[in-house]
Amino acid sequence: QVQLVESGGGLVQPGGSLRLSCAASGSIFSINAMGWYRQTPGKERELVATITSGGTTYYAESVKGRFTISRDNAKNTVYLQMNNLKPEDTAVYYCAASNLLGFPRAVPDFRSWGQGTQVTVSS
Repeated sequence: QVQLVESGGGLVQPGGSLRLSCAASGSIFSINAMGWYRQTPGKERELVATITSGGTTYYAESVKGRFTISRDNAKNTVYLQMNNLKPEDTAVYYCAASNLLGFPRAVPDFRSWGQGTQVTVSS
């Protein structure tokens, strides 16, 4: 079992920045990839970014060039640096962990999820 706890959400003006953190505990040795997803009411959860244990990253087109995913293996923590935020980035952001090898990206590939943190971009 892997437990994930997100932090760092909040209210920010358009063009601003936030950094989300996700601390993992439990069976962390089993984790390959970690990812950030987001969801708004009435919509499906969508991929934001993923990073593998080897450091390979993947970004959704909508955030490429603005968001950066990184991980600190010593701290068992993954981060999402979000710059130049837009109102359409408003969502609940979820951290997720996968023990699948390769480059998991689909929601079912990730078996462990955090509780979510709200990000609101508004003036």
